[in-house]
Amino acid sequence: MKRNRSCSLLFLLFLVVIVFVTFSIISVEARKNHHTKNTKSHKHKKDGNNGHARGSHSPSPAPAPLPPYASPLTRMTTFDVMSFGAKGAGFSDDSKALLAAWKAACKVAGATVKIPAGLKFFIMPITLQGPCMPGLTLQIDGTLLAPPETHSWTRLTLFQWINFKWVHNFTIKGSGTVNGQGSNWWSTSQVYYMQKRNSKYIPDIKPTAIRFYSSSDITVRDIRIINSPLCHLKFDSSKGIKVNNITISSPENSPNTDGIHLQNTQDVEIQHSHIGSGDDCVSIQTGCSNVHVHNINCGPGHGISLGGLGKDRSVACVSNIMIEDVVMQNTLYGVRIKTWQGGIGTVKNVSFSRIQVHDVKVPIVIDQFYCDKHICKNQTGTVVISGVRFDQISGTYAVQPIHLACSNSIPCTDVDLTDIQLSPSVNHRGFQQAVCWNSYGKSTGPLLPSSIDYCLRSGGGLIKRIARSHDHGLCY
Repeated sequence: MKRNRSCSLLFLLFLVVIVFVTFSIISVEARKNHHTKNTKSHKHKKDGNNGHARGSHSPSPAPAPLPPYASPLTRMTTFDVMSFGAKGAGFSDDSKALLAAWKAACKVAGATVKIPAGLKFFIMPITLQGPCMPGLTLQIDGTLLAPPETHSWTRLTLFQWINFKWVHNFTIKGSGTVNGQGSNWWSTSQVYYMQKRNSKYIPDIKPTAIRFYSSSDITVRDIRIINSPLCHLKFDSSKGIKVNNITISSPENSPNTDGIHLQNTQDVEIQHSHIGSGDDCVSIQTGCSNVHVHNINCGPGHGISLGGLGKDRSVACVSNIMIEDVVMQNTLYGVRIKTWQGGIGTVKNVSFSRIQVHDVKVPIVIDQFYCDKHICKNQTGTVVISGVRFDQISGTYAVQPIHLACSNSIPCTDVDLTDIQLSPSVNHRGFQQAVCWNSYGKSTGPLLPSSIDYCLRSGGGLIKRIARSHDHGLCY
């Protein structure tokens, strides 16, 4: 019995020894491995250049993953309308897809809404509304098509086709085309045919192709806008506008299809563009100031105009307008200021410089008896015009070289004519003398025809005081 107990004690002692030895060996190996790793790491740093081994690169840290609740749209900066259900077939309605892409892009800074090339997108009248995150772009490389039938438009959509409202720091660009398909709006015979066939009311209001309302810091460049029912590109109550390298085109006989229409808009630059339409290439209306138009090819159309201003005895304020380096071909007018009788307000500090005209009916115009009817009632009030310069205007005219017809009661003052060189064109319809009425200022040669030299009256402070007494101080 004692012997068995002694054997058991010896066996337990043996197990303890075995466990102790095993633990010691493991600890020693662990220390060795730790020492070896530290030695290699230390040696690796010594051998490397600037803390890195030769020929090797330190691994880049992995990007932080998006939180699990983040929307996939937050990863995108380009929003292709095809990804939102557009077909691009030219006849199926892609309006909802464009609107969905816009709303998604509107939430992302620097985003782009993409209209891909090679496809046609049929778009019903639509409003693309802000405010959006800054840097939003509409990239038009394909073609946008408006509804061609007039009865497709409801009365609420007649003012514009594509309407941008409350957008800021926004760009439209691309190699594509915006096609207003306006021919059914222009032809009386086609309208009569549609009325007879469809018994539909043809409205007297026509839509503008692209309109900006109450927007700022807007750029439009490179695109084509064609065949609008009315104005092609309109800026209303906006500020900070840049238009560059665009093409606007509609037939010469398309009525009221102004190229670019400005109203109540300030700080505008329009440059390096080709504009041909059935009305003014650029129309500048009341509330506009600090407008610079340069390097434009204009024609066909009615030239570049300020007005008509003061219709229905309204207040018109236009100032600081610079039109220069323009070529006009086969237009009704060249550079023109037109006001209605009875209007109120002022036009001041306007310059037209380096204008080339080719077969233009009347290159230089101030008309304070503007009337778009057969007969308009004579009125004594007018928009006061002062500080207008016509400089280096040359080329050929088809009807009359100059037409300055200022109000009977309030003269135009500080009108300058400098270096005017105008000759009859081959299509001249019989020589007509310059028409000049109640205009005060100075002319400086060379002047051709010579009758221009007698166009302006000389007047001192009394004449200017008479003019200023009628401006009512409403435009300051």
